[in-house]
Amino acid sequence: MLETSARLLRLLSLLQSRMDWSGAELAERLEVGLRTVRRDIERLRELGYPVDATPGVAGGYRLGVGAALPPLLLDDEEAVAVAISLRTAATGSVAGLEEVALRALAKLHQVLPSRLRHRVSAFQAATVPLAGAAAPEVNADVLAGLAAACRDHRRLRLRYRGRDGVTAREVEPHRLVHTPRRWYLLAWDLAKQDWRTFRVDRVEGPLGEPGARFAPRAVPEEDAAAYVSRAITSAPYRYQARILFHAPMEAVAPRTSPGAGRLTAVDERTCLFQAGSNSLEELAIHVAAKGFDFEVLDPPELVPVLREVADRLMRAGSRA
Repeated sequence: MLETSARLLRLLSLLQSRMDWSGAELAERLEVGLRTVRRDIERLRELGYPVDATPGVAGGYRLGVGAALPPLLLDDEEAVAVAISLRTAATGSVAGLEEVALRALAKLHQVLPSRLRHRVSAFQAATVPLAGAAAPEVNADVLAGLAAACRDHRRLRLRYRGRDGVTAREVEPHRLVHTPRRWYLLAWDLAKQDWRTFRVDRVEGPLGEPGARFAPRAVPEEDAAAYVSRAITSAPYRYQARILFHAPMEAVAPRTSPGAGRLTAVDERTCLFQAGSNSLEELAIHVAAKGFDFEVLDPPELVPVLREVADRLMRAGSRA
């Protein structure tokens, strides 16, 4: 039989591993009686862990939500995953998160067993960030407020920096979608009576108090990510391209990012690529560089540009 302190830690680990436990299940796992389980549950409550109990034959115990965050128990893989995630967050694009992530990482690193500390240290020592174009920073409080409004289905009034300066937009937030460089809010614009995609780094904080609740609307796509992908890769641009690749989607997909265009399967041998650009030459080079045979469905102005680019490449090749 485990000593009391070790048994409490084991009990806490069990309660954190799944939603509901019956008293009999806990007693069997801990190799104690039901009376001991009840005493240990009371000890956890005294330590600040909110353990809810449901009476009756089908009753049991579950770890509830308390006013303060109690200590968590993590297994080896969870601890390493959290440490690596904190290190990644410390170099991310959410403003103000870097220092908080580093503080949390320092606390975790201090208590990690030696075998796990070596694994995390190896990751840190072997990883360096590749400097590139700076991603626009997102205010952490704004991001959290938008996420809460999406979860609770509450209307928001945003101050948004668009092409016409800062404007007030009343929206029904639906989902947050992110690419490696940017965060986007998909929301129903009450003034436009249509879906709109907002860059979160252009939402000015602080957010006001959430408004009235609303009934969620159906997104006019298979999912929010697909809608945002179409919106950010096509809608803002002068030219809208539709390219039919004579290759299966599984082959083309690894060479296409969600931020560059939208890819959908047509059949087992072809797929459709939709993208936007303000430059026909950029479109021509981007599509040709994927390395697959294709045909242009739209726009027709892209075809002569492809011929010009092909001639230029041929001349460069002959000179070489």
